[in-house]
Amino acid sequence: MQIYETEEEQIAAIKSWWKKNGTSTVTGIIGGILIVGGWNFWQSYQTDKASQASNLYQELLQKQKDENQEAVEKLSQKLTEQFSSTSYADYAVLFSAKNKVHQGNLDEAKIALEKLMNNAGSDEAKNIARLRLARLMLASGDFEKGLQIIAEADASRNEGFEASYNELKGDLYVALDRLGEARTAYESAMREGSTSAILQFKMDDITVPELVIKPIE
Repeated sequence: MQIYETEEEQIAAIKSWWKKNGTSTVTGIIGGILIVGGWNFWQSYQTDKASQASNLYQELLQKQKDENQEAVEKLSQKLTEQFSSTSYADYAVLFSAKNKVHQGNLDEAKIALEKLMNNAGSDEAKNIARLRLARLMLASGDFEKGLQIIAEADASRNEGFEASYNELKGDLYVALDRLGEARTAYESAMREGSTSAILQFKMDDITVPELVIKPIE
């Protein structure tokens, strides 16, 4: 606003400016209030939603501990349907798939794990789903498919899971009687710091002791 020489000119200028801009100014102020209020409401809603999901997940863990498979399935379904944007929903799918395995529904478990492997919100959940799906392939005798699933893992997103992938790869190779490749995979798992208690036993089991030829006396 330019400098005016008299108080009357200043008042006239203010009136003129208000006439031109007053409505938009008030609208802007109200809009700002609504935005802040709406953001606070959204934050509160999200916090409340996360709290509900957390409570449901804790209940699911307890039902799993109690081996109440029916309750676990219902809670898993509720989490995936009502709280699909939370990480709790991803882990609920893992519990649901585990239940399906216990019930002998391997095909349904595979479908659930494959979907989670491709769509989970976190790399951790994707890797866990991939490992469990590959283990199901091992259990059901589809060894080549299990190896394919592991081979398709994104190496840039499986940090912390390398040892588990290699150990499972070794198990699949053993099932295929490809012992040399199994040994290489197990050795890789050991180098990557595998904490598996039975990995050394697996190694020993496929290691053929050298034959010692004694000279004829």
